[in-house]
Amino acid sequence: MNHQGDKKSSALLSFAAFIVVIYGLQMAKELLIPFIIASFLTLLAYRPMIWLQKKLDIFFQRNLPIFFPALIIVFLMILLLAIIGGILGNSIGDFTAALPGYQQRLEIMKEGLVEFAIIFFNLDKSLESLSEMIDPGWAMELVALILNSLKDALTNAFLIIFTIVFMLLEATSLSTKFKVAFSSNKDLLKRPQAFIESLGRYLGIKTAVSALTGLCTGILTWFLGLDFPLLWAMLAFLLNYIPTIGSIIAAVPAILLGLIQFGPGIAIATAAGFGFINIVIGSIIEPRLMGYGVGISPLVVFISLVFWGWVFGPVGMLFSVPLTMALKLVFESDIRTKWIAILIGSERDASHELEVHNDFK
Repeated sequence: MNHQGDKKSSALLSFAAFIVVIYGLQMAKELLIPFIIASFLTLLAYRPMIWLQKKLDIFFQRNLPIFFPALIIVFLMILLLAIIGGILGNSIGDFTAALPGYQQRLEIMKEGLVEFAIIFFNLDKSLESLSEMIDPGWAMELVALILNSLKDALTNAFLIIFTIVFMLLEATSLSTKFKVAFSSNKDLLKRPQAFIESLGRYLGIKTAVSALTGLCTGILTWFLGLDFPLLWAMLAFLLNYIPTIGSIIAAVPAILLGLIQFGPGIAIATAAGFGFINIVIGSIIEPRLMGYGVGISPLVVFISLVFWGWVFGPVGMLFSVPLTMALKLVFESDIRTKWIAILIGSERDASHELEVHNDFK
């Protein structure tokens, strides 16, 4: 009886601790978001830094301190971000200024469409009250929210840059630290190393694929004559990090803009272009490069998108998959919470655990 009571108390305590942690994350998100961005940029920069270090060692015929390649990589990242920020800064401002006009024109189009449907199809006038609940400009507002949130996050640029520098300098000694810290448990030693390699590979491939998606989107919107092609290219690049629905969110405002500027013909062409880009890159190229994938079930990917978006806002949505991968590693490290990691994981992970369990029996 006491044992059951202890179990209930433990479950309630764990749930209460979870609520407190989530509340703490939300309250501290202004501080945590720059560190989250810095962590993932560090994972992206680590392999290029190691490659550059080897090349510099060969060129100078001596072992240079890791400080030099780290500074070069960070300088290149700053230069790239400055160029992108300079190009897009005006576009974001112009788009935000033009947003009310776009929303007004969409509202007029919606009212005209509803009136036509009522007259032509002899529908009930209650359709008008129903249409008032539909806001076609939500996609435009979402674009402004995401871009402005990211711009606000990057205002802590100095904090992000210094964090990246120190993380890159520390990264080379992590392997030794893991060996010392987990020397008594070889299985536990492998997990952080495998996780960092897996996450770094995922982010590297995802960034390359997202860059290709953004480039193709920019060319498409420029060719069709849409306003702000650089903005749509950047939006497609960023939202491609969000699995499943990211590409849809990126396409909707561009399609609506095509409808506003040129009418249904260009809107359909924009939709077809986005569809073609995402089929070729998202369904053919990316799976071949990614291979096995992220080891998380599609349902959990969607739930994590909503959850991390609620905790950290648009930045949380962009990094929802890496954050969930990190959470899965934490659950895997403790036998008491490993069942949660299995539920979060993919069917392949569950099948592997079942095979191991059967072999052990």
